[in-house]
Amino acid sequence: MKKFTSVEQYIQNFPEWEEKLRLLQRIMLDNAHVTETLKWNIPVYTVNGKNVLGIGTFKTHVAIWFFHGALLNDEANVLVNAQEGKTQAMRHWKFAAADEIPVDLVKNYVNEAVQNQLKDKTVAFKSSQTVEIPAVLASALSENDKLKAAFEALSNYKQKEYIEHIASAKRDVTKQNRLDKSIPMILAGKGLNDKYR
Repeated sequence: MKKFTSVEQYIQNFPEWEEKLRLLQRIMLDNAHVTETLKWNIPVYTVNGKNVLGIGTFKTHVAIWFFHGALLNDEANVLVNAQEGKTQAMRHWKFAAADEIPVDLVKNYVNEAVQNQLKDKTVAFKSSQTVEIPAVLASALSENDKLKAAFEALSNYKQKEYIEHIASAKRDVTKQNRLDKSIPMILAGKGLNDKYR
């Protein structure tokens, strides 16, 4: 994947979507509270330093992400949960090549998202079910005090990331390989997905 250094470079890299991206960018920047930045290699729009919106391209569409989209009224019923059952707050709105972007409606959604952030409204996350520690990880933690201490020093969500990553492997060999690759990161106090944050 190409690494972008600016929003402008990102937009120029997708000539087939440039017109739609520039229109979405203008809509975002029309709101006086919004600041444009580049995070996770995509254009992200913040309010008081908090992520509120993002835009991006895919093979068949461009999309707007609403980081706390679950709070929006969505009267037009256009928002989709990208990972039903996993994603609690984020919603996105897709536009295919042939779709006309309804500027006024998009502005209404953007303004509502911005107002929610200005009022410090956030989605109250429901804690997900506890995941059982895979035997291979439990065994490694019980045999290595240094590893156990490092794992326990991680935040709950970082522990859960490792547990789910190892537990989701179907084969025991894969579980062991995932554990072996995770141990140096755990000992370094890093989360599984820190490089993406």
